[in-house]
Amino acid sequence: METRLDALFDPDRVCVVGATEREGSVGRAVTHNMLDSFAGETVPVNPNTETVFGERAYPDVASVPGKIDLAVVVVPVAVAVDVVRQAGEAGIGHVVVVTAGFGETGSEGARRERELREVAREYDLALVGPNSLGVLSTGSGLNATFGPDMALPGDVSFMSQSGAFVTAVLDWANDRGLGFRDVVSLGNKAVLDERDFVEAWGSDPDTSVVLGYLEGITDGRAFVDTAREVTAETPVVVVKSGRTEAGAHAAASHTGTIAGSEAAYEAGLEQAGVLRAETVEELFDTAEALAGQPLPGGESVAVVTNAGGPGVMATDAVGDSGLSLASFTDETLDRFREVLPEAANVYNPVDVIGDAPVERFGAAIEAALADPNVDSLAVIACPVAVLTFEELADEVVAKAAEAGKPVAVCLMGGDSTREATRILNEAGVPAYFDPARAVRSLDALREYAAVRAREYESPTTFDVDREAAREVLQEAADRGETRLGVEAMGLLSAYGIPTPAGEVVTSPHEALEAAEEIEGDVVMKIVSPDILHKSDIGGVRVGVPNREVYDAYEDLVTRARNYQPDATLLGVQVQELLDLSAGVETIVGANRDPQFGPLVLFGLGGVFVEVLEDTTVRVAPISEREATEMLDDIRAAPLLRGARGRDPVDEGAVVETLQRLSQLVTDFPAILELDVNPLVVTPEGACAVDVRLTIDPEEL
Repeated sequence: METRLDALFDPDRVCVVGATEREGSVGRAVTHNMLDSFAGETVPVNPNTETVFGERAYPDVASVPGKIDLAVVVVPVAVAVDVVRQAGEAGIGHVVVVTAGFGETGSEGARRERELREVAREYDLALVGPNSLGVLSTGSGLNATFGPDMALPGDVSFMSQSGAFVTAVLDWANDRGLGFRDVVSLGNKAVLDERDFVEAWGSDPDTSVVLGYLEGITDGRAFVDTAREVTAETPVVVVKSGRTEAGAHAAASHTGTIAGSEAAYEAGLEQAGVLRAETVEELFDTAEALAGQPLPGGESVAVVTNAGGPGVMATDAVGDSGLSLASFTDETLDRFREVLPEAANVYNPVDVIGDAPVERFGAAIEAALADPNVDSLAVIACPVAVLTFEELADEVVAKAAEAGKPVAVCLMGGDSTREATRILNEAGVPAYFDPARAVRSLDALREYAAVRAREYESPTTFDVDREAAREVLQEAADRGETRLGVEAMGLLSAYGIPTPAGEVVTSPHEALEAAEEIEGDVVMKIVSPDILHKSDIGGVRVGVPNREVYDAYEDLVTRARNYQPDATLLGVQVQELLDLSAGVETIVGANRDPQFGPLVLFGLGGVFVEVLEDTTVRVAPISEREATEMLDDIRAAPLLRGARGRDPVDEGAVVETLQRLSQLVTDFPAILELDVNPLVVTPEGACAVDVRLTIDPEEL
């Protein structure tokens, strides 16, 4: 299927603006790389010379005859925007801006980048960069980069926000014999970003795996939506740097990225079905497995080894993963006993012992793969005199092909593993030195199989009173308030989130009248946007009988005035008293992330929420399935399900509340932060007892 970026990777004619033979220059490197490998025509553009490396040079883009598909801009920053404009005027649809000195350098550079973006928008340019190493594609031989190496051909496409990272990866991959389809240095992402390339490579039949090194994501919500569609067919794996506060600051100074919260990235990538690698090694280990192996039917793994110690290491790695050790059938155990000596261990992990020749190793591998309880296999071998790794590699390739199940190999040696590794890699079987890496690669296959198996479910749209909610927010904005408390309970009610009976009153007489409308004792709380932690100053009274309501009102107001004389007092909330002993106090909330927009939070609530930190988040809007998963995520999930003899709570009520809250914060970008704490959940339902939120009146 043709995409907007096809001509970026497979152009017929490319002009290099800034082409030169000057030693040590970026323009020389790009031009040399293009002339060295590109199957199409490379056209140098330089007003100061008639030829570059024997090719006719033109003084500017406008003077180049015929159609140009791609312009590579390698000129001083002061004229780069003008050159891009000339490319647009000449009808060139694709541009790579290698030139640096834009948003990564400060305010003046940011101004240039805005101008560059406007030019690209005016001429509808598919523009990579600026501050980019360039792009390459082995399919067309395109090497529009100033890196020292061309990639080997392969079916993995790779994008990186760091140009230096690209050069390091290509050098490393060439040494290991790993190939690529397309490689892109994203640079500052003024126009094209990670979402565009995920979308393009998802439609490319020659790309089997998409990899990325990202320091930030430009539009998190759009990325989730796009990647979710792509990962249903093509695996996407990323390393996301800037996980710590210090790392996020470094990323921002490096490419002008505004780092979103780590929790947002974790949630967004999971919802999109994107696999996350923690290291560069893990990124490419995962790619090798995904590119060459079938997906497993489940999580059960078998380990076959000729050394007990590495077998134990593999077992530990299984325990740290989402895999589980397979339990062999009686038939498989009998088969092991037939083909293995008495001293061998026939249980998982299977130890064929150190004197095993290739025939014994192969028989054990065949038996393990034939077991219906085995979904994948890790083969671990140490060098011994009776076995060569090359023999074992041939045996593994043959047995794996027959079984059609994923296999990862660990060859624990040095030079003796090289030829065997080549044999395995050519057959698509990943090989590693460390047993843990072999297990991790199988776990990545399990994880991606789960992504492929899950069905996308659209968020539920509830029938709500949006205008009533808007009135609550607008009234606060009209009062000049940006922080709201229980006076905003009507906001929740408008979106169908249950709240206790009650109202906000402004006199002792009104308080008494409100209390008389409620059966039993009541809860009374100061209502003030300036006093957030009301219980800390005695601003909350619980279990107040009707006869004490009048005096309680006077006492609460006095306490608030003494604590903060200039605080805005909106009154006192008189609220139904709930029996908390029969329920679990949870928290539901939301905040707005710079990249991903509104995030919905759920966890154990009450006064200990900040201490226990037992919460989970998702990018809004969320579906019923995603809301249900949030309940499973927290460590305190057993409390919801009747731990220690308690009745299980109404989980469906929590799931619906999370979805309604998700719809609320999606509908109103003015809500920057919102906490419902506690949301009391009982066997009969859920009820929002308290609320706090921060708004941006400019967004109303």
